[in-house]
Amino acid sequence: MKLLRFLLFPFAILYDVITTIRNWFFDINVLKSTSFKVPVISVGNLSVGGTGKSPQIEFLIRLLKDDYKVAVLSRGYKRKTEGFQLLNDTHSAADVGDEPLQFYTKFKNDATIAVDADRTNGIQNLLKNDADLQVVLLDDAYQHRKVTASTSILLTKYNDLYIDDFIVPTGNLREARRGAKRAKIIIVTKCPENLSEEKQQEIIKKIKPKAHQQVFFTTISYDENLKGLDTDLTISDLKNKEVLLVTGIANPVSLLQFLSEEKISYKHLKYPDHYDFKTSDVEKIKMEFNQLPSDNKIILTTEKDYMRLQYKLQNVCYVCIKSAFLNNEEIFNDFIITQIKC
Repeated sequence: MKLLRFLLFPFAILYDVITTIRNWFFDINVLKSTSFKVPVISVGNLSVGGTGKSPQIEFLIRLLKDDYKVAVLSRGYKRKTEGFQLLNDTHSAADVGDEPLQFYTKFKNDATIAVDADRTNGIQNLLKNDADLQVVLLDDAYQHRKVTASTSILLTKYNDLYIDDFIVPTGNLREARRGAKRAKIIIVTKCPENLSEEKQQEIIKKIKPKAHQQVFFTTISYDENLKGLDTDLTISDLKNKEVLLVTGIANPVSLLQFLSEEKISYKHLKYPDHYDFKTSDVEKIKMEFNQLPSDNKIILTTEKDYMRLQYKLQNVCYVCIKSAFLNNEEIFNDFIITQIKC
């Protein structure tokens, strides 16, 4: 794989040239970007793969929902519908995508959730639906420059910093590292809970934030209570069960480490990110589950995967995660509120 990526280096240079010209055209207004009176907060990354965008969007919803009318606009990756969709109780993951459905399931009484690949059109429709909206959160929209975000939040994984990466296909970056300059906030995600202040300062020096940027550090926090079953079940209860773990996310390493730390043994079936579980996949999962020798067994999955599996499998539960700041959470919260009030 490393050799192949090296051989593809010329294509990475070409891709870099194309994305650089595109960004320059936006910078000099050759390509137009639409601004809105309502504050727009964009959450995204430079790299391909999971950096914790969904937990960060959910953190922002929790922060804002009691005092502001909030809307979330996602692309709706791999959905089978087109155009603008305002989520309601009839929608499935196939209709709107797994992550938007996850947001809707948890926050339908607290925020408006919609999908549209055209973010400009999406925001316009959200405002038509509710002219009193006070803030729009854009999910995975860092490269979507047709909308001028009032605040851009850039996420980068602790063990895979964008500063150490290169543009695709040689690396995993969607655009060059210099694209980070557009962010007002950089969040280093999926950090160890005990990450020292000294190590944090080393990372900040490595990132070299601009004068207008602030750097924060978050970790993944796992909820003790499992969801998806009628009976109450906790993470601790899994220690006495045979667990079939099914994941279709970009990088399940954090979850695997958590389960190992909790002394939970499991058999893991790993699928690609946003995987569309077909009938044959579901039958394989059922077969693997039935072959577990104990009667005291369960299927465990992620919250995002549950959105796609909930009507296809029985005996399946999921673990909830949250984004938790290692420090300076109040500074982050105050900054976000200030951006909304501007």
